Amino acid sequence: MQRRDFLKKSSALIVGFNFMSYAGSGFASPDSMNKKDVNAWLQLDSDGFITIYSGKVDLGTGVKTALIQMTADELDVPMNKINMVMGDTGTTIDQGQTAGSLSIKDGGVQIRAACATARNALIAQAAQYWGVSPSEVSTTGDGSLVLKSKNITITYKQLLKDNFQSLQVADKPALKKYSDYRFVGKSVPRVDIPAKVTGEFTYVHDVRIPGMLHARVIFPKNIGSKLISVDVSSVSSLPGFVKIVRKDDYLAVVSKTEWGAIQAAKNLKVQWSDWQGLPSDQNVYAVWRGLEVLKVEERQKRGDVAAGLQNSVKQLKASYQFPIHSHASMGPSCAVASFKDGKCEIWSPSQATHSLQTEISSVLGINKDNVRLYYVDGSGCYGRNGHEDCSADAALISMLAGAPIRVQWMREDELGWDPKSPPTVVDLEGGLDKDGNVVAWKSNFILSAQSGTLAEYPLLPAVHSGLKRTGVYTGNIVNNSDVEYVFPNAYTKVSRVNNVFLRTSHLRTPGRMQNNFANECFVDELAAAAKKDPIQFRLAYLKDPRSIDVIKTVAKSANWEDRPSPSKKASGNIAKGRGFAYVRYQNNVTYVAMIADVEVNKKTGHVKVTKIYCAHDCGMIVNPDGAINQIEGGINQTVSRTLIENVTFDRSKVTSVDWKSYPILKFPEVPEIKTILIDRPEAPPWGAGEMSATTVPAAISNAIFDAVGVRMRTVPFTDKSVLEALNQKSA
Repeated sequence: MQRRDFLKKSSALIVGFNFMSYAGSGFASPDSMNKKDVNAWLQLDSDGFITIYSGKVDLGTGVKTALIQMTADELDVPMNKINMVMGDTGTTIDQGQTAGSLSIKDGGVQIRAACATARNALIAQAAQYWGVSPSEVSTTGDGSLVLKSKNITITYKQLLKDNFQSLQVADKPALKKYSDYRFVGKSVPRVDIPAKVTGEFTYVHDVRIPGMLHARVIFPKNIGSKLISVDVSSVSSLPGFVKIVRKDDYLAVVSKTEWGAIQAAKNLKVQWSDWQGLPSDQNVYAVWRGLEVLKVEERQKRGDVAAGLQNSVKQLKASYQFPIHSHASMGPSCAVASFKDGKCEIWSPSQATHSLQTEISSVLGINKDNVRLYYVDGSGCYGRNGHEDCSADAALISMLAGAPIRVQWMREDELGWDPKSPPTVVDLEGGLDKDGNVVAWKSNFILSAQSGTLAEYPLLPAVHSGLKRTGVYTGNIVNNSDVEYVFPNAYTKVSRVNNVFLRTSHLRTPGRMQNNFANECFVDELAAAAKKDPIQFRLAYLKDPRSIDVIKTVAKSANWEDRPSPSKKASGNIAKGRGFAYVRYQNNVTYVAMIADVEVNKKTGHVKVTKIYCAHDCGMIVNPDGAINQIEGGINQTVSRTLIENVTFDRSKVTSVDWKSYPILKFPEVPEIKTILIDRPEAPPWGAGEMSATTVPAAISNAIFDAVGVRMRTVPFTDKSVLEALNQKSA
């Protein structure tokens, strides 16, 4: 009997739980899972262990630990009595992608509500059992209830064997008070770290199933190349070789061993057509500006901007540009799949197993209910990288080869074929009055258009195997384009253009980072033109107390000196500067204020970020250590993106396909980071995975200006680009 069938036929909260089985255990449709049913979220097994079913997954962020903390407190049980199944499409409800730092804000709140409903029902059931009022019963913290007047206890397990009726999740369940929490708000050690330290942890790269063969995808010579011919005899004699599989322009080699698959992929003689359909990477922004505008969105409209600019004493104009980036996961994508009897099981590190279920079903030409994905940790995600493509690779090759298949990409596959973030161009105008006050703000964000849904997303196996998939997915990249400062006259529009460069998808803080980079740098330009301190200048246009608090907190922590920029502090060839940046993520959740200290070598142009101060208010903090981990990780990755990362390509393909051509930050270059958490137990919990990253590029750019008086308006701030800016200034 499958779990869902058992749930349907059982009126008890106690049901047997099903953990991920590599042998496979059914293809129940997630459509049959009712979000209002407590049984869909949690179960209690015969040993008193509670299993939580989460549609969100832990991408190495510590979310699993935080969700267990929330569960343990709301159910009043020890953390070590909780198992958690994540991202299994056969047993978990679709809670949306694990993206946007919503795992706690949305996913955790849903589970918390189910657990609170269950706890309150347990208390009511125990009161009925003892014939007393519910106020005379309480939970004990170890999975039991106590009749307080007589100190009599009964375990959840003992109570529920009397056939507890199925529960509906309350719309507004009575949650425990924060003061009664034992785990939430504390730096509980992460549950995944011990096994990772000892090497016992199972990553997707470690998954093995009976009869499994190894495969390597043979990617086209160029992005749009067509397969002309393939010479099977060129590899058929290699040790372990099994077969070549092909469907239209989709090609892969299959071997008994991974090394055999690598050798077959390396030695296979293939002829591809030529293709040169990309614009040159030498004029990305010029091309971007020249594209047809498909749609204009007005994001902000206040006052009369034209009049404000006309009447201003000083006017400023500037353009900011952000490049195409790779996800650059440390390890290449990997997945395992088994297609048999018209059904497919996939072990995948995807951040979106439920939506990928639909995407892969169309690649295979089978019903979605016949596809099941099990989430297994991968080697980094940061948005929709190559994991989803690789998962579809494994599924398609398994179907074509008639055997279970493990696929692992190579480094050049990961950097060459993962979807990228689109470029961004922003034009801004501002006006100041005689006292240096902002009287007008005008901005135009030239952003990638988005079309279709994830079901139409152009997975590489779909496109190369002949399926017409033309959707364009970028994430909600318009967010944080509308400036949060309350200027009297402000107008922001977004011009959506059709991307003519590389396949796109969301990449950590999609759009928010690029948009906030332009806004926060231009605010800094206005402050400098007004000869005012950058922080005091901003505070004059903010009314939200939490905005003001987070800014003052970071200023105090960094011993900020009120003064205009630039600082003109230098020692020989080394100039030092400080830059500030602020964001309220998406203008409606987490607050972040950041100060970056930099050193600029005026002779070489090299920028070293020496220290970063980050004040962070994400409401109620579930796990402070976990939050700091995410904040610091986001900062370090974005320092890398800001200083050195940039995708290069020619007319045919991506050319930055290794760590030399697409370098990332090295350990000696990591700045010292001081994180100041502002905990608000009374507030809803928000995310921490993406928010700090959103302020990094602007803080560094503003710090460079403070150090040497030049504005870096195009990311990355390489030695070459900074030196060119310095030379232009001195010319």
